[in-house]
Amino acid sequence: MELTDFDTLTFDCYGTLIDWETGIFAGLRPLLERAKVPLTRDQVLEAHARHESSQQKYTPAKRYQELLPIVYKRLAEEWGLSFTHEECVTYGQSVRNWPLFEDTAAALQYLKKHYKLVILSNIDNESFTYSNAKLKVEFDAIITAEDVGSYKPSPRNFEYMLEKLGDRGIKKEKILHTAESLFHDHKPANEFGLASCWIYRRHSQTGFGATMNPGSQPKIDFRFNSMADFAKAHEEAFSKK
Repeated sequence: MELTDFDTLTFDCYGTLIDWETGIFAGLRPLLERAKVPLTRDQVLEAHARHESSQQKYTPAKRYQELLPIVYKRLAEEWGLSFTHEECVTYGQSVRNWPLFEDTAAALQYLKKHYKLVILSNIDNESFTYSNAKLKVEFDAIITAEDVGSYKPSPRNFEYMLEKLGDRGIKKEKILHTAESLFHDHKPANEFGLASCWIYRRHSQTGFGATMNPGSQPKIDFRFNSMADFAKAHEEAFSKK
C-alpha cells in the first residue's frame, strides 16, 4: 500500500489540523485559576474527554458550541469550583480561537494538489467557519456532526460520509482517513474497511489527552508525527512514480 494509491483524504480536524488541546486548556483557564489544588494539563484534558464523550452520547443532536458549555459546567462541578452561565457560553464559543498546528496550512496546500480533501468533524457548521478561514485551503466536502445529528465514533457519521462521497463517484478503496484520535476515528474507520493514516500529534507524550482511550489498538496503515511529515512522505512517494 502506498500513499499514491488514494485520491481522497478524509480528515478529522480538531486534534489533527487544529491544536484543540491547547485551545481547550486555554479556554478552561477561568476555572483552573480557581482550583485550590493545581491540575496538570493531562488531568484537565482527560477529564474533558470523559465529560465531552458522555455528553455527545446523551445529546447527539446538540451542536458542539452548545455542548461545550455543558462540559464546562460538569468540569466545574467535578472540581468543586464556582462558575457562571456566561463563562459556560464563552467556552462554547472558544473553538473559533483554537490555533492551527504550525505545519497544517502548508501541508494541506501541498496535498490539495494531489487529493480531494474532505472534513469529517465533531463540530458545528458555524464554529468550523472560523477554523476553515485559518486552514487556507478549499475542501471538496465538509461533513460535521451537526449535519449528521451524531458524533464520532458513531458509525452514523462514517455511513453518512461514505454515502455522500459515493454519490460523487468517490470509491471507499480510494479514501485514506487521516486523523489523530484512535477513539473517534481509527477504530470506526477499521470497522468500515477504510485505510487509515495516523497523525500522531501526541507522540512525545503519554496517555490519550483530550480523547478517550480506544481500549485496543486499531489497525493503522500509515503513521506520521505531523502533517509536515505526511506531506514529505507523499512527495517522496510521488517522485518515485
